[in-house]
Amino acid sequence: MRAGEASRTAQYMAFFRAVESARPPRRRLFSDPLAASFLSGGLRVLAAAARVPGVRGLIPRLVDRRTPGPRISAVVRTHVIDLQLEAALTAGATQLVILGAGYDSRPYRIDSTSAARVFEVDHPDTQAVKRRLLGVKLGAVPENVVWVPVDFLHEDFGLRLVQAGYDPRAVTFFIWEGVTNYLTAGAVDETLRWIAGHSPAGSRLSFTYVDSGLLDGSTPFPGSEGWVSTVERAGEPFTFGLAPSGLSGYLEARGLELLEDESTADALARLGSHAGAAPPPGFYHVALAAVGDK
Repeated sequence: MRAGEASRTAQYMAFFRAVESARPPRRRLFSDPLAASFLSGGLRVLAAAARVPGVRGLIPRLVDRRTPGPRISAVVRTHVIDLQLEAALTAGATQLVILGAGYDSRPYRIDSTSAARVFEVDHPDTQAVKRRLLGVKLGAVPENVVWVPVDFLHEDFGLRLVQAGYDPRAVTFFIWEGVTNYLTAGAVDETLRWIAGHSPAGSRLSFTYVDSGLLDGSTPFPGSEGWVSTVERAGEPFTFGLAPSGLSGYLEARGLELLEDESTADALARLGSHAGAAPPPGFYHVALAAVGDK
């Protein structure tokens, strides 16, 4: 992302959620009434058009034709993480930490989050824009939400989180969506070790990652070229990936146990949703890990 600006990819993800929310209730994977509030310019116009009967079906087809993959992958991963979050809160998690929150609206659209202490951790530029837009839409942000501005590449996010009131004794659900693929190997390693070392057994981490085979060219993913070039043009190229075959061992070495791992392409097939939509390239994954006994 460029200094002084909100993340462009954060706005695109909000756009994809807005388009999904415009689908008929029985066909959409979720409803995000705030997503369109984060949009500007052409994306706001397209999101509005997606709510018009007779036009709404055309917008996702146009988006997918221009860049196949990102839209459907984004809505699938959102749905999967929504379910993981609700399950964790039902099981007793009392804290929610959203790392690299972007325009994530879960604290404002999922009712069960109101009983948890929520920490939104993100770059101060993106966070400033988000706080302003939420203020316009909601009037006041819920009192259980705590803002933690931090630059993951240059600051100690853990220190900032503790200073903001994070309780390392409370069972916590961490969301790290759409972030690892923009970081360095060192930053990912440090974050995972911090989570394992600063949360009790029963805490969980939901995160997304890019298959490292895409980055080093060892694994072909047909149809991925447009997606890769799009994030590069946005100034936010993919910089880090993980090998699915080695993920369990990688996490275990950092104090975490792998519970689930699925590409968004496989998740789409499992859900049986969005009939007729081209499946995304299989390089994008959603994983769930748990903190074990220390």
